[in-house]
Amino acid sequence: MTGKRTGAAARIVRLPRGRPAAAGDRGAAIYAALRRAIIEQALKPGEKLPEDAIGASFGVSRTIVRNALHQLAAEGLVEMRRNRGARVARPRWEEAGDIFDIRRALERLVIARLAGRLTPEQVARLKEHADREDAARGGSEPHSVRLATEFHVLLAEMTGSEVLARYVGEAAWRCGLTLTLYSRPHSSECGVHEHREIIAALEAGDEARAVAVMDGHLSAVVSRALIDPPGRSRDLSEILRRYAQE
Repeated sequence: MTGKRTGAAARIVRLPRGRPAAAGDRGAAIYAALRRAIIEQALKPGEKLPEDAIGASFGVSRTIVRNALHQLAAEGLVEMRRNRGARVARPRWEEAGDIFDIRRALERLVIARLAGRLTPEQVARLKEHADREDAARGGSEPHSVRLATEFHVLLAEMTGSEVLARYVGEAAWRCGLTLTLYSRPHSSECGVHEHREIIAALEAGDEARAVAVMDGHLSAVVSRALIDPPGRSRDLSEILRRYAQE
């Protein structure tokens, strides 16, 4: 079959050639690539994710693609419907508040597990990630959201708890997709600065400080995401009320 591919497959980069990768490695690479494309909105909410087209783009079987899609579905980034295939998820604005509340509680647990227990190698890795966030400032907003989300996932993974890392990852990636859909544009400078404050507090073993910074950081994230329900009609006085209070 000839001709250009269209849809999701056209925007997915093939795996590099060379030594054949194990099925697990290829599946992980596809999963990571699709997740990145979704968070950065290269793949739009509601867009179809056909297994055959994705498999052809990566040079793998539909089974490997299906496994990657199921992983993304578990994180709330993909919707799997019987006889209708997979689509990029579209988080409901009404559910966003609950997801952020759950995330805040989980990340407090992460802080409690890590305060004063990070190894020098872990601290260096976190600081290196913050440097990457700094380097991305002024670029694509979805790209910055992805990097910021990865910072929180990395913290959870450092606890050594697979369960905690899984739940934090699911909540964080759902929040990330919500942010790319509903939040207003903002400077990522404050977010990176807060990440550095969290690292410093964890390194010093100051759990109370780390929790306070994390709570303030996530509250700021929520304030960017939960502005107003999309499509909601408002009158002039309602629109200006927030500005009058400020």
